[in-house]
Parts: sequence; C-alpha cells; structure tokens
Amino acid sequence: MKKRVLALTLALLLLLTGCAGTGDTNDTTGDTSGPSDTAGVPEGMDKTGQYLLNAAGEAVINDEECVNTVATEDNYRVFYEIFVGSFSDSNGDGIGDLRGIINRMDYLNDGDDNSGLSLGVEGLWLSPIFKSPTYHKYDVDDYYQIDPAFGTEDDLELLLELAHERNVKVILDMVINHTGPNNAWFNAFKAAHVKGDTADPYYDFYTFLPAGETPPGGRTFTRIPGSGDQYECNFSPSMPELNYDNEAVRQAVLDVAKYYLALGVDGFRFDAAKYIYYGEDARSAEFWKWFMGELRAIKPDIYTVAEVWDGDGVTDLYYPALNCFDFTTSQTSGLIATTAQAGDVNKYTDYVDAYLERVEPMNEGAMIVPFIANHDTDRAAGYLSDANGMARMAANLYILSSGSPFIYYGEELGARGSRGGANTDANRRLKMEWGDGDTVADPEGSTYKADNRVSATASQQLGDGDSLLSYYKKLIMIRKANPAIARGDYTPLPFKDTKVGGFTAAYEGQTVAVIHNTSGSAQTVDLKSVGIDSASLSAAIGLGTATLEGTTLTLGEKTSVILSVG
Repeated sequence: MKKRVLALTLALLLLLTGCAGTGDTNDTTGDTSGPSDTAGVPEGMDKTGQYLLNAAGEAVINDEECVNTVATEDNYRVFYEIFVGSFSDSNGDGIGDLRGIINRMDYLNDGDDNSGLSLGVEGLWLSPIFKSPTYHKYDVDDYYQIDPAFGTEDDLELLLELAHERNVKVILDMVINHTGPNNAWFNAFKAAHVKGDTADPYYDFYTFLPAGETPPGGRTFTRIPGSGDQYECNFSPSMPELNYDNEAVRQAVLDVAKYYLALGVDGFRFDAAKYIYYGEDARSAEFWKWFMGELRAIKPDIYTVAEVWDGDGVTDLYYPALNCFDFTTSQTSGLIATTAQAGDVNKYTDYVDAYLERVEPMNEGAMIVPFIANHDTDRAAGYLSDANGMARMAANLYILSSGSPFIYYGEELGARGSRGGANTDANRRLKMEWGDGDTVADPEGSTYKADNRVSATASQQLGDGDSLLSYYKKLIMIRKANPAIARGDYTPLPFKDTKVGGFTAAYEGQTVAVIHNTSGSAQTVDLKSVGIDSASLSAAIGLGTATLEGTTLTLGEKTSVILSVG
C-alpha cells in the first residue's frame, strides 16, 4: 500500500520564484477587467500581470529578490468559512463587512496557539466579496471592486495584514463559471448581439445559441433582449455563463486571480468548478489543469479548493489540478454525521485511507478536505445535537484527521438553520449570534425562528469552559500540538469486532494514534491487537474519560484519544 512521502525535498522543489506585491488600486481598463498600464499595477508585476524577473529568473519586488520557502504542507490547516454579510457588522447598517471580520480576529485567532482564548482557526474562506446586486454575491458585476456594502480594497488589505501576522491564510470565493447580470463584460456581449457584430471581441464572451437553435437537453438558455440569440444560464437568468473556449475569457479570469494574489490573498475557493463546461467533467477538469498551472507558476504554495458537488468518482477527475471538498463526508447522510451517531469508526478510517491512496499520487499538494456543512446546506446542529454529544463526536472525527477541515461559521456554537418549508438558502446563512450587541442582521428572505437558532450565544459560550465553543478551541489546540495528525502517513488501525476505530499517522519521526469511541458506553480495546506494542496517552477529549494501562485502552462514551506511539 503506497503511502505519502512528505519529504523536505518536496518543499525545495516548490520554492517560489516570486512574492506577491500589495497593490492598493482600483484602476480598471476600458474592457472592465484590470490594470491598463503601469500606473496602479502591483509592484513586481508588469501591466499584463506578469512578474518582473531578474537575470536569474527570480521575481523582483521593491528592487529586492524574493523567494518564498513555504512548502505546500503548510496548507494542512483548519479553515473557517465566513458568509461575510452575516458575520459581523462594523458600521451599524446591519450588513456584515470586512471591518467586522477584522474586529473579530481575536475571536478567530489571537496569534497565540497556547492562549486558549481564541478559536484558533488557521485559515479563513470569505464568501464572495466583489460588487454584486444580491446579498450572497455569487453573481459578480465587477471583479475588481469590493462590494461597497462589505468595504473597500484597503479593508481587504488590512484584513490580510492582520491575518498574516497571526499565521492565518485568507482565501477568496471566486465565482468564474458565470457573472452577474450587470457585469460590463455581459453588457458588451449583449450589445454586440443586438448589433449582430460578430467581430466585436465580446460577441462570444459568453456561451450562446444563434437564433432558432434548440438548446441541448439539460441546459438552460435565455433570449438576449433585442436579439434572437440566447445566452446560457443554467443557474439563473441573472447568472450568464462565460465561454471558456474563448482565450480572452480565460485570460480575463486569470488576470483577476493574479490581481488578488498580488494583493496578498493566499488562494481561492472555486465555486461551481464542474460547470466550466456544463455536463463535461473531462473538459472542465482540463481547464482547471491549465488554470492552476498558471497560478502555481507564480505562487507554488497557493491554497485552492474546488466545489465539485458530486461523488468521489467525479471529484477524482479534478484532483490532478486541485483539491476538492469531500461531499461524501458532509450533510446529514454523510460519513462524519453517520459515524458520529454511534457508527463504525473503522468504515470511516478505511474510507479516508482509500481516498488518500487515490488522490495523493495525482498532485503534490493533494489532501482530503472534509466538512459537515456550508452555506448551501442545512446547518449540522439540526441533526447533530450537542445535548447528546454527537456534535462533539463529529467534530472529533474531522478535526482530528488528515487534511484540511472546514468549519462553517457558527458551527462551533451549535447554530441551527435550514431551508425548511420556506425553501430559502437565506435560512442557512443567518446572522452570527454574538450576543454582545453586534448589529449584523439576517440576510433578505430568511424566515427561520430566532428562538430556535442557538442554545447559547458566542459571548455566553466564551465564559463557559464546558460549552461547544470551548470544546472546539481545545480540539484545534490538540490538533496543532500534534502536527502528525494532519500531515502524517495515514494508516487505519485494523480493529476487529468493535466499532472503536482509528489510525496512526507518522510524520518527521513522530507517530501518533488517534482512536475514537462513538458509542454511548465505555469500550476497552487491546492495542497489541492492532500492532501497537507501546504507547502513552497524550490527550483525551469527549464526553467521557480515557485510561491506558500497558496496552489496554479504555475509552469513555463518545470520546477520542491521541496516543504517542513507540
């Protein structure tokens, strides 16, 4: 069975030949895409977005040669998804904003891994922040402008600076399958079709059908006003889809990504990644190989993750290019929830092992990216109660595991929210329950009852050592204290005739074992039966306690342990 090789030589192969600059301009070109000349272009880049190189082929920033030696294994982080408009409001208008996130950095990560005062997350995923007509911003009208409701580019730079001081990475949600209805690209596209000007460079910027043609099965098109032609819009008529057979489109979206990398962003979450070519996963995957090749050429340690909402057989097609969220682990029927509900841990660890065996040979930074819920799913507290310990057991399973887990904002509070009979995603994106006077309000269209959202607010849980929030803090501290958990060579422990299960992880001369008991009663196992002859108890977390006498391990109900092996 082939295992991961996390050698230092990999880091040496992935040295950056350039460092991102910190531009502070909103200048745009006549084609609404990006910098048009060297005025306002981020330092270290020319007007085309390419890095300036010295004779040795190294990027030159501020007249200094710069080499970033951060290895891709630095991307094994606990991320926290923030739905920006619902998180924290800094100016009293009821809308969450970038300054609100800045004000909450001490809650998210105070810069001290050992303080126990902050949640301790190591990465932030911001939902789309670009100018858009909707509350959710998944229909971008201008990629080069921060939506005024969320703040300014200066605010983004300040957030990046503060996050980086605390070793927190920040990734932006990039929506490039489609744009918004008022995007200048789309306005130019429509105007070209109304005039019938096939020579216009925007004429085929979006996918379309000529007048009279019947749309292919399963795809949606809408007529262009003033023309018989139809544009593709599989998500909504207000979300026209870009044409990636057009090289100008590819360059335009690449320029956007380069711009924000130069600003200091650490990477991206790519929305609707499988729909670049609708219904054609192979072609979409090839696009991502090209796109990621371009981005890694300027930032080899870039953190990226794709939304490919599908089974593992489909996400595997995309892994040669970039990591994907693992939807098999998510939601009420996912492996995390079903295992936490007194399920067989061995099935979960065998799944993770098989997943890693498949994807790790596909790209140098391949990892598993598990999550329970996000902005498109019902919140986990609706089916994983903290009262019976299932919410905590689920957290153990995916935080104390390989890869880079994602926490959805409020999950650490046990926040609830679901579409329900109102059938609105706004109910999944409700305001963060701070309980300290924060003026952030619910997004438009929400109907979820206020008295059913959390059992205790963030401010209440901060003062309670037994709260779910305190539990998440301890859990993340344990993970950080044992880097082998996330990064090590993963080997399932072959327990027999029990639902108790776990794995070992070997990394830089250290081997740890993580073992879980998801049942409602204490369980005893002999470590010798799974090949562990010597171990010491490093940490235990859960509803019960744990003891280790020789190689006899007793785990209380819904409890996990970390053992130092050897």
